[in-house]
Amino acid sequence: MDETDKRGGRRHGHSLAATLRRLRQEAGLNLNELAQRSDLAPSTLSKIENAQMSPTYETLLSLASGLDVDVTELFAHKPSAPVSGRRTVTRKGEGAVLKAGTYDYELLCADIARKKFVPLLTRINARSTREFNTLVTHPGEEFIYVLEGSIVLHTDLYAPTELKAGDSCYFDSLMGHALISSSDEPATILWVCSNVVEPLIG
Repeated sequence: MDETDKRGGRRHGHSLAATLRRLRQEAGLNLNELAQRSDLAPSTLSKIENAQMSPTYETLLSLASGLDVDVTELFAHKPSAPVSGRRTVTRKGEGAVLKAGTYDYELLCADIARKKFVPLLTRINARSTREFNTLVTHPGEEFIYVLEGSIVLHTDLYAPTELKAGDSCYFDSLMGHALISSSDEPATILWVCSNVVEPLIG
């Protein structure tokens, strides 16, 4: 049974490792094969499978693409079949939790597979862009809404933009981006990402 964190959400470090290993084995792939399909270093994949590293959401997207599964399956949920009339509810604090250092994610409504977008309640822990190896970029589009505190959105095409509680922003994920907290405490946002594996075509 998964441990729970202080908010009641699932503690995800070990379950991600076990889920990733299971999905890789079910796909008949070794570490090197999945690393190549996911465009990741084999050493990085090994660390994730051994719960020695928490991947970013961008890395999860790469792994899901390499495994040909819905990204929600990596959060240790068993998504429902893609049928019409779907509905799911996530109660406060009951989403699947993934702590990734710069961000803490709580995946909402993970029980539905093949969604058009992925909603995440996210705590922004990063205080500087130096905490990121580089501005992250991946296919898709994103929407952020600041719930608590304030953040600064850094992109490679625009000047840094501060967003406070109640502010929102929509941007192209192919543009390098990173969020840092500019408030005394880590900021909390609703982060909605389009769930795509190929670049969007305008």
